Amino acid sequence: MHAAAAKRRLWKKHLPLHLMLLPGVLLLIFFHYIPMAGIVIAFQQFIPSKGFFASKWVGWDQFEFMLQMPGIGQVLWNTIYIAFLKIIFGQMAPIVMALLLNEVRKSSIKRTVQTLIYLPHFLSWVILGGILIDILSPSQGLLNEVTGWFGMKPIFFLGNDKLFPYVLVVTDVWKEFGFGTIVYLAALTSINPTLYEAAVMDGAGRWKQTIHVTLPGMLPIIVLMATLSLGGVLNAGFDQVFNLYNPLVYRTGDILDTFVYRLGLIDAQYAVATAVGLFKSVVSLIFVGASYWLAYRLAGYRIF
Repeated sequence: MHAAAAKRRLWKKHLPLHLMLLPGVLLLIFFHYIPMAGIVIAFQQFIPSKGFFASKWVGWDQFEFMLQMPGIGQVLWNTIYIAFLKIIFGQMAPIVMALLLNEVRKSSIKRTVQTLIYLPHFLSWVILGGILIDILSPSQGLLNEVTGWFGMKPIFFLGNDKLFPYVLVVTDVWKEFGFGTIVYLAALTSINPTLYEAAVMDGAGRWKQTIHVTLPGMLPIIVLMATLSLGGVLNAGFDQVFNLYNPLVYRTGDILDTFVYRLGLIDAQYAVATAVGLFKSVVSLIFVGASYWLAYRLAGYRIF
């Protein structure tokens, strides 16, 4: 009886928390799990007027057609290349900024810089895309105006297929590195101050302290963030690419998500678009599983 009463009290105590979770769970069910029934389109010759049940079943034909499409290899390479560059530089930039901010002793300056670099994280790519298009314009863009003072010719950053992937990487790092900086600053606070005192006693300067105390202290968080980011290796950033790219840069800037968008919503090839999307989801699931396994093995991180 006492055990049952304890369980009831515990349930009443946790009930408000479960009710707070309910809206999020319902949104997850309606917008993520129920739409998964549409995966069946990838195995059909889907005709919207006939629906799921009357469309012809074709098995793996859509996947075979997908693999034979002339641009799919380049799109897959673009996705992986851009995503890996974002992961690498997206890890390096916040680490460097966290180390630099850690050397600032005036708290007001540190808080101001943290706020300024964190602000772009809250802006959508619809807003930032418009701003960047104006800044990078070859005719009236601020960046080309400045370089013109030094006699340089205007550069069409968003129309040059060789430069476009790097524009994506730089702008994405600029937008998101403020968030990562806060994570690494929090990691710095967990380092035992006596380690720095011992290093000073041994004659270590600031650089040696960074190499032998700060970076080793941050290493578990660095490994954790790096391994978890592997799960997004096929997510090169639809919002960003969609708001910045154009037909001039499709060769190097088109990624799987934008490719699926054009196939499905513009060309109305629903079955092929679903097959490409399902292929991406399966590969991403493998990478997510591998990243969590690595995070557990290398950093002791687990979600269950």
